[in-house]
Amino acid sequence: MKKIEQNFAAIDFETANECRSSVCSVGVVIVKKGKIVDKFYSLVNPEPNYFKWFCSNVHGITKGDTASAPVFSEVWKQIAPKIEGLPLVAHNACFDEGCLKAAFQVYQMDYPDYEFYDTLAASRQHFGHTLENHQLQTVAAACGYAITQHHHALADAEACSMIALKILT
Repeated sequence: MKKIEQNFAAIDFETANECRSSVCSVGVVIVKKGKIVDKFYSLVNPEPNYFKWFCSNVHGITKGDTASAPVFSEVWKQIAPKIEGLPLVAHNACFDEGCLKAAFQVYQMDYPDYEFYDTLAASRQHFGHTLENHQLQTVAAACGYAITQHHHALADAEACSMIALKILT
């Protein structure tokens, strides 16, 4: 299992629909020297801008919630300096990395090839069959962390950061 230093940014996206570019919220937790030093959360006006019932049912965000939210490119201007030079960590990183790349493409932004680490893959390797599943809340609990607002992007990013500190550093 590829290890990371104790400096990283855990990131989580929620989407409005089946399109990976339809980011409707983002949470970021900055970890330096093994300690959380910063947190960031924002609703995002998604692109394309429609909500599927299934997605809203999972995270509770609706079109009304994001109507006055900034678009992704504006939100990313706030995030980019916070994560500069840090590897990114996500639970099921292929989803979150896919969201990031798709949003960058939609907004015609140059993607800087962020280095991603996956706590889902790390969990499968670290815990194997000792867990009933490797869902975020299950893995977080196995690492001694209880998620209070699962599917809230910031809560999930924070849980991911705790998992990363336990099994990736």
